[in-house]
Amino acid sequence: MKKFLLVFLLGLFAFGMFACGTRDEEELTKIALITDYGDIDDESFNQGTWEGILAYAEEHDVEIEYFRPAAVSDADYIDSINLAVEQGFGIIVTPGFLFEQAVYTSQLQHPDVKFILLDAQPVDEDEGMLVADNTLSIFYNEHESGFLAGYAAVMEGHTDLGFMGGIAVPAVVRFGIGFIAGAYYAAHQEDITINFPDNRYDYLDTFSAGPAVETQAAGWFDGGTDVIFAAAGGAGLSVMSAAEEAEAWMIGVDVDQSGLSDRVLTSAMKALGESVQLAFDAYYIDEAFPGGETWNLGAENDGVALPMENSRFETFTQEDYDAIYALLADETVEVPATYDELVAFMDDLGILELLLIEQETVE
Repeated sequence: MKKFLLVFLLGLFAFGMFACGTRDEEELTKIALITDYGDIDDESFNQGTWEGILAYAEEHDVEIEYFRPAAVSDADYIDSINLAVEQGFGIIVTPGFLFEQAVYTSQLQHPDVKFILLDAQPVDEDEGMLVADNTLSIFYNEHESGFLAGYAAVMEGHTDLGFMGGIAVPAVVRFGIGFIAGAYYAAHQEDITINFPDNRYDYLDTFSAGPAVETQAAGWFDGGTDVIFAAAGGAGLSVMSAAEEAEAWMIGVDVDQSGLSDRVLTSAMKALGESVQLAFDAYYIDEAFPGGETWNLGAENDGVALPMENSRFETFTQEDYDAIYALLADETVEVPATYDELVAFMDDLGILELLLIEQETVE
């Protein structure tokens, strides 16, 4: 994954694009991660990002630390950022949309500190969006990752599908829309009918594990659903538990979650660790931090993937995966990211009548 992202990055790093120059040797260069609602062992977004930071630090002998805010609020996020800066950390990594306001404020308060914001851009309620010269925003094409998961599940033979999103934030919505598109694309290709009703597409209003999530997932499995894609952070652990009890399948998210349960069919991954590592390379090696820029990473630059080496497919092969991935990478298949695009996508396939999931459900 890193190899292809590096090709993308080299193309992006044209001379003159970034504010470059020799840095003062006393400039802060330690790396800090500020976690969001979870911890670095959440088996999802925080952990995937932290593992990328940890691997980089071990290879390049860079000092790192993570800070967990006292609560989920802009004030607590800013407090953690300020604490990291006070302790000499000059690169601050913040994973997730919850940091939009905190990074907006902090990037202006600390112009000498570099910020890497994943899955969001700095936004102020009154002033709007601003990616300052000391901030890099990185987005991922979750709809493409979801598409791969839906396509693979149907090609594997699963025809009764469900989707559980944590909270209906843009990244989660894109995962779900892509999952629908991939599933129906495979069904159209194989000329089969799949069952994906609107009452099997839901947002849980939480990213946390809990008995209510497990009960809901168990009900779906009892009702005939044989695989649930859980783009739900820690709540996915409850879906795993239900899948284990029902001897059904679930699909993990963000990172390879195959090691958590033998009922994880595959995982819709994003290149979390690799993308921050390349940003670090830009800073430490090229001395050209890509401040003011927004990256969008997808199949074209290997920013999304399924972990084929750890997926539990019996009929969906590496050759099958490579073939569909290539169609996404060269945009032969343009994966929808919004509900309107999904409707147009289904219409192009001539199977719009099969789309039972309504807009108010998806978005």
